[in-house]
Amino acid sequence: MDFEKLQEIIADELDVDKDEVKPEAKLIDDLGADSLSIVELQMSIEDESGVKIPEEDVQKLITVQDIFDAIKKAE
Repeated sequence: MDFEKLQEIIADELDVDKDEVKPEAKLIDDLGADSLSIVELQMSIEDESGVKIPEEDVQKLITVQDIFDAIKKAE
């Protein structure tokens, strides 16, 4: 999955502008995510990419870059 596709998924799931979804953006502090929206985001990413993000890794995902790195690691 490329970064642009990830941006689209995150913007869609969190109902934010795609321009706000930058690598350094924090999911909770900057993009307004909560625990439920992070789980929904995880499911959407897994559906789109076909990659399973381990549950223990999901809890460590703070920024958009963290998610991108986790997808690349799992591919």
